[in-house]
Amino acid sequence: MDFEHTPVLLNEVIKGLNIKKDGIYVDGTLGGAGHSLKIIEGLDNGKLVGIDQDMDAINKAKDVLKDYLERAEIIHDNFKNIPQILSNLNIDKVDGIFLDLGVSSYQFDERERGFSYQKDAPLDMRMDRENNLRAWDVVNKYKEKELSDILWKYGDERWSKRIAKFIVEERRNSPIDTTFQLVSIIKKAIPKGARASGHHPAKKTFQAIRIEVNKELEILKKSIPALCNLLKPKGRICIITFHSLEDRIVKENFKELNTGCICPKDFPICVCNRKKEIEIITKKPIVPTEDELSKNPRARSAKLRIGEKV
Repeated sequence: MDFEHTPVLLNEVIKGLNIKKDGIYVDGTLGGAGHSLKIIEGLDNGKLVGIDQDMDAINKAKDVLKDYLERAEIIHDNFKNIPQILSNLNIDKVDGIFLDLGVSSYQFDERERGFSYQKDAPLDMRMDRENNLRAWDVVNKYKEKELSDILWKYGDERWSKRIAKFIVEERRNSPIDTTFQLVSIIKKAIPKGARASGHHPAKKTFQAIRIEVNKELEILKKSIPALCNLLKPKGRICIITFHSLEDRIVKENFKELNTGCICPKDFPICVCNRKKEIEIITKKPIVPTEDELSKNPRARSAKLRIGEKV
């Protein structure tokens, strides 16, 4: 299958990164390399470090960026390891970092990856296929309470307890091996009246299991302060999120990094030694235009937040 990819909020990201021709930029989630291509086209003697945990994305990126590889480093890894990756490349600070979170269209569309509730496939959902934990393990091995908690916490699924109970009952008979088996159980668990409204009944459960398999929110929460620490003064960090849990983490981290001294007002001097690390460029997140949505409906829930190193 071709790694088709329409970069979301492309012009907004490029403007947000404020690219300098001799700058060093990191794309921590290469995907189909649409954003990276635009970044690298804006460089003269600058450098791009492109990272992805999905080997298919790495191979696609090498092809897309083939005319620019002399000023690119393409690395198979997780963006949580950017500090170490840059250290290995003898890079101290960078001019910009970009993250495009969540699952790529390619990953959703490639049936065998098991991300989609609309295609029958083995329960996998690993972004990095070297990861030991699969969706199958979560569905078949987690205790009922663990399952219920994940569905509630990462999917905001109001029927989380009932779905977890039905999963555990079903797997007592035989393992739940495929996406359609799981969809069938979810449909049985959610009352008919509740299924009739809104999203596909399996959407929230699939999101929750995927987040658990890939530890997406844990990694994001830990990474943002470390990534901001790698920016040169006036360097920019641009992050696109696709659901409220991710967006809240970015928003709260930016707010925290935007806070300076927290000593009581009556203290004559600062003793907390806390310094504001970033300015928040986007008071409200940037969202796609109607024109972009008409061409790429999958961009609908995208939100871009931008911070600038003080």
